[in-house]
Amino acid sequence: MKYIITILFLFYQLIGFAVAQQFKVSYSSSAFKGPFTGSVILYLSKKATEPKNELYEPCYRRIVKDIKPGAAVIFDDIAIAHPVPLSKLERGIYYVQAVWDRDLGGRNIGTSPGNLYSKSVQVNFDNDGTQIIRLVCDQVVPQLVFVNSTYVKELKAPSKLLSKFSHRSMTVDGAVILPKQYFSEKERKFPVVFMINGYGSDYHHYSKENGDTLAAFPIDTIACIKVFLDGNCRLGHSVYANSENTGPWADALTGEFIPLLEKEYRCNGAFLAKGHSSGGWACLWLQIHYPKLFAGINASAPDPVDFRSCVKVNKYAGEPTKNYKYDYEEVIYRGEQGISFDAVYGPRDKNGQVKRLYDYTTGKMRLDVLEHWKRYDISLYLRKNWYGLKNDLRDKIRISVGNEDTYSLNLPVHLLENEMKKINATIAFAYYPGDHFSVSTPAYRHDQDEWLEEKYQEWLKQHEK
Repeated sequence: MKYIITILFLFYQLIGFAVAQQFKVSYSSSAFKGPFTGSVILYLSKKATEPKNELYEPCYRRIVKDIKPGAAVIFDDIAIAHPVPLSKLERGIYYVQAVWDRDLGGRNIGTSPGNLYSKSVQVNFDNDGTQIIRLVCDQVVPQLVFVNSTYVKELKAPSKLLSKFSHRSMTVDGAVILPKQYFSEKERKFPVVFMINGYGSDYHHYSKENGDTLAAFPIDTIACIKVFLDGNCRLGHSVYANSENTGPWADALTGEFIPLLEKEYRCNGAFLAKGHSSGGWACLWLQIHYPKLFAGINASAPDPVDFRSCVKVNKYAGEPTKNYKYDYEEVIYRGEQGISFDAVYGPRDKNGQVKRLYDYTTGKMRLDVLEHWKRYDISLYLRKNWYGLKNDLRDKIRISVGNEDTYSLNLPVHLLENEMKKINATIAFAYYPGDHFSVSTPAYRHDQDEWLEEKYQEWLKQHEK
């Protein structure tokens, strides 16, 4: 009898946890007329007062259809969960917010313009299974506005290519930073240096209201126009590559943005590029796919350039993953670093969604997706195509990285260098002390600019003939 009572007690305890607090999330008609179809995200944090803006905190997602203003979506153990279902979440005091993701093009769900969100509230998340916590999303993330200044101008190039792909009006955007000589020497034309930053950057940093309004610094000693590109797209960082999921960003940049740049500003036809991290990978990808367009690039600490070493994992070994972040990105299903890789490198599934390299429930690799990833393995691409490209790529590429890179990005660079030596590819490699961030010393940056100036001088000699 005592045994039966104990079993019943445990049974009812489990029921109690299974029906622990519910969240009922709705949105107001003043924020959005509706109806809403898509994903609703619930964010919790014990420390962050605005949990929707934090990474890797507890979060939950519901996928809904045709929800009208005022109607509630219930969050319980049915929701897609990170790190655990709601009933298993550690008890305590939490800040809570909800977001209705309209998915209008912004990268980060919590800060995407047009998204609906609730004000942050504190709740006592305890074992009271009768408590219902209601959140009303009556706030709207505002549109970003770029304020031009004397030397810095926003350029938004309408893109027929991306608009056709995404079935909505799209532009390729950047900040054009002019040198002082642009105004004092009104007939002079200038080379262009594209600066492509890593994941999470935003070209609005150069808006007048943010304070970064200085004239463009020279390439070592040569006055130039600089163009800051951040690569942001709804699924993460586009890395300006053509992709099944993100669209034809490479063709849009080279065929739509650059022609508009040349029309609006006094460019002399010389295009150089430098970038760090995802921006470094983007520079390298653009150079090897548009070798006649660019006079030279410096790829700094690029994302993995050889898939035999992706954060020390050999993708071709087909091993399963136990990555904590992978689970998180099933909830935050777009815009973060991991899904960004999958979006660019991977195919679409039958429902038109990103088909991920790993099954997040089992951790097993999808080998058919890996085959698609191979198209974006820069080492593999160069090994296969160098002899057809070498005349256009000769001495145009420099790759630099820190020996203690935080994400072990120096390892795939070493692999690439070894492969390039085998085929006598004329690519420069440079290694420095430092990690992914501390490597960027004045000396490191000077060496990049000195090399780009050299490439520009070579371009000048060719075009003076």
